[in-house]
Amino acid sequence: MADPENFDLEIDARGLLCPLPVLRARKALLGLAPGAVLRLLASDPMARIDIPHFCAEAGHKLLRAEDLGAAQAFTIRRG
Repeated sequence: MADPENFDLEIDARGLLCPLPVLRARKALLGLAPGAVLRLLASDPMARIDIPHFCAEAGHKLLRAEDLGAAQAFTIRRG
């Protein structure tokens, strides 16, 4: 398995509220090839629930969810 620290694209959604982090992730993933890795930064506390749910529903793999203090980082492999 690839190192989740290596990603093809990073999206900074800090400061955006639900549902914008998920919408930004969805748009970015649609532009990536299957198997590509996206790193999403989000400060909305609901992202901890919304991003894993989005990944499960859309067929993407959540490789890592990391707490950065004031934000979270989600590493997602496009399905």
